Amino acid sequence: MVRVKRSSGHVVGDDVEVTGEVLRRLPRRTELRRRDARGGIHLVAANLDVLGIVVALNSPSGFIDRAIVSARVAQLQPFVVVSKCDLDDTSALLANLQRIYVGSVPVFALSAKNQTGLAPLQAFLNEGHRGVFVGSSGVGKSSLLNALCPEIDLKVGTVSDYNGLGRHTTTVSTLHALSGGGELVDTPGFRDFGLVDITAEELSSHFPGFEEHGEMRCRFRNCRHRTEPSCAVIRLVELGQIPDDRYSMYLELLSEVEASR
Repeated sequence: MVRVKRSSGHVVGDDVEVTGEVLRRLPRRTELRRRDARGGIHLVAANLDVLGIVVALNSPSGFIDRAIVSARVAQLQPFVVVSKCDLDDTSALLANLQRIYVGSVPVFALSAKNQTGLAPLQAFLNEGHRGVFVGSSGVGKSSLLNALCPEIDLKVGTVSDYNGLGRHTTTVSTLHALSGGGELVDTPGFRDFGLVDITAEELSSHFPGFEEHGEMRCRFRNCRHRTEPSCAVIRLVELGQIPDDRYSMYLELLSEVEASR
C-alpha cells in the first residue's frame, strides 16, 4: 500500500503509475473545481464524465445553476437528482425543478429510503460513466449511494428537524464501483459551489435554460444577454418563454463572474 499525503496534489479520480512507493500522476481528462465562501478554490475530483447534483428541501439557492455551469465548462454532463421524494413537501420542489431544468439537463426523482425511482438513474450510470454526487449536507448523497451500491454500506447521519440540514457523515471523497457498471464519487457536503475561472461568454453559453430556442439567435456571438441589441435571450424573457426569475439568476451569476475577473 502506498500512503498518499494530503499535500501531494492527488485527488480522488486521479490515474497514477506506481513505482515502489512513488506515485506519478497521469494527465487528467477533466477537473471539477469549486470556490468556497471564503474564496478558496477546491479541486473536487478528476477524470469525471458526469456530475450529479443532489438536492432536497432547503438546498442553497443558486447551487444547482453554479454546479451545472461548472460541469459544462469542465466538459462534464450534469444531471439533477431530487432525493427524498417520499416526503410530502418534496412535490412542490420537484415540480419547480422540472419547470426549470427539464429540456436542459436530466432530472431524476427518487427515494433511497423507499427504493423507488432508482432504476432510471441506475441505467444512466451503468452506461460506464464515472460520476460524482455533490450537494449540501443532509440531502441524501450517502443514502443514495448505499441504495445504488448496497455492499459499500456508507455511514448515514441524522437530519435536523429544525432546518432540514444534515451533519457531515462523509468526511473524505471516495470512489466506488457500481455493480452494473460505472463508478461514483461520494463527497462531503458543502453549501457553496462558487464559479472558478469562468468567463462571461462561458456563462452565457452554458447557463441552463438559455439553450437555443427555435431559430432565434443573438446578433453577436459574444452576447452577454444584458443590454446588447437583438439579443435572443432578452427577447425570450419579454415573450415570457424564459421566466423572469431565471433571467435574474443569470444576471446575478454574470455580476459574480465579472467581479472575479
